[in-house]
Order: sequence, then structure tokens, then C-alpha cells
Amino acid sequence: MKNMFSYEGKSCVFSGCYSGMGEAAARVVESLGGRIVAADLKKPTSFATESFREVDLRDGRAIEQWIGEVAAGGPIDRLFYCAGLPGTLPTVDVLLVNFVGLKHTIETAVPHMPRDGAAVSISSSAGMGYLAQMQTVMPLVTAAGWDEGRDWVEANAEGLEAYSFSKMCTIVYTLKRAATLTPQTGVRLNCTSPGPTDTPMMPAFVEQAGKKFMDAYPKPVGRNSTAEEQGWPLAFLNSDAASYVSGENLYTDGGGAAGMMMGELTMDVSLMGQS
Repeated sequence: MKNMFSYEGKSCVFSGCYSGMGEAAARVVESLGGRIVAADLKKPTSFATESFREVDLRDGRAIEQWIGEVAAGGPIDRLFYCAGLPGTLPTVDVLLVNFVGLKHTIETAVPHMPRDGAAVSISSSAGMGYLAQMQTVMPLVTAAGWDEGRDWVEANAEGLEAYSFSKMCTIVYTLKRAATLTPQTGVRLNCTSPGPTDTPMMPAFVEQAGKKFMDAYPKPVGRNSTAEEQGWPLAFLNSDAASYVSGENLYTDGGGAAGMMMGELTMDVSLMGQS
């Protein structure tokens, strides 16, 4: 029987893989035979890369140049957008990297992907409230191109909680765009929504939300996840084993979001900001 999880012979482009979930996913994909083409602000050291480029994801032209260089070497079989910034950083930067750069990377790469190609990105359970924010989210999700997206962010950043808003946009973009992208191009598009995960970004979440809130965040499994536990679902969604999966937001949070949506679990917002 053919191993549908294999990445043998596939060119796998990773944006954001120096550490955390992106690094974990890249190590998983490498172990499954994938060839890794990477971009980040630092060169990863825990896995082999076919090529590496330092790319500022706040710069649409830099994204276009990088993808163009990658595509010159052959088709992009799989795209992993794993880059992200915490909400403790400037709002404009967070929105540009976490969503505008995400969308632009995917849209720029798609013309260079085969009909059985796939792209996956990382959202968050922090974006689970997207249905209640559709009126605010949609203008950015539907912005045409990098310039329009950047202009919207610069005009509307004030007052937004950048991290959760960017993750709402990622979910809505995935659900909405896959419905047209896959029929038109054959490329599948999915995202994951992790819960609290022990990565180098966790201290920033504790700083922003408070230790008591993060400790009390609903975790049915009883603990934070590890980066590797998030890397495997990303690898699954972009593998041939998920060939009939597109337009999905996969909650990889141990059941936290499901429990809150069904009223079985509650989030104690009164603990926000408490150390």
C-alpha cells in the first residue's frame, strides 16, 4: 500500500521555521522525505534546507521576490506559512506578518503550484470568535493585493487586538478562499488553530494576557501542547493523506474550543492581565 503521508520528491516551502511550530513541522516533513526551502529572519539549524532566504514578511515586494526565486527552481508542491508575531509587538507589524503576509505569500505561490498542491497556515484558538466579528474582519480578508491590505491595516490598526484579529482573518480567509481556490487551481487550502503551546512565543502570551489567565485557559488534555504535537497536524493537512481535505480550520487545542463553543468549558476573562 502506498504511504500517503510520504513527502518523497516534494518541494516544501516553509515561511517561519527557525523555531516553534514551523520548525517542528519542517522536521516532521523532512523525516517524511520532503525537500525544505525555508525563509525566516534566522536560518534554521535543526533540519537540512535545500535553500534559505532571509525575508521580511512585512514587505510584500520581498515576499514576491523570494517566491519568484523559489519558483525558478521548479514547482512549489507544498506551502507552509508558519510565521507569526505575538500581540506584544506593534499592531501594524503583527497584522502584516500574521495575516497580510500570509495571504500574499499564498496568493503569490499558487500560480507556481501543481493541481495537487496544498497550502497550510497556523491560526489560533484565539480566533474562534470570528463569526461575531465578520463585519470587521471581511474588509481586510477581501482586500485586493498587498498594497490594499497594508493600507487597510495602517488606517484601522488603532483599537484592534492585533493577535486575535489576525487569527480571525486567517480562519475566515481559509474558509472563504478555499471554496474558489481549489476548484480553480486544484490547490487545497487549510489552517490549524492551536491552543496554548510551549514555544518560544509563550512568554509573550503570558506577558500580554497574564500568567493566571494562561494557566486557567481551558485545556481538556490537562496541559499545553508541544511544538511537535502541532507540527504533525500541519504535515498531515499538506500530505496526500488529506487529499480530500480543503477549506478546513482544524482545532488542535485538545478540545478547548469545542468545549467552550458547546458551553461545557468557560474562559475566565476576569483573570486577564493578572500575574
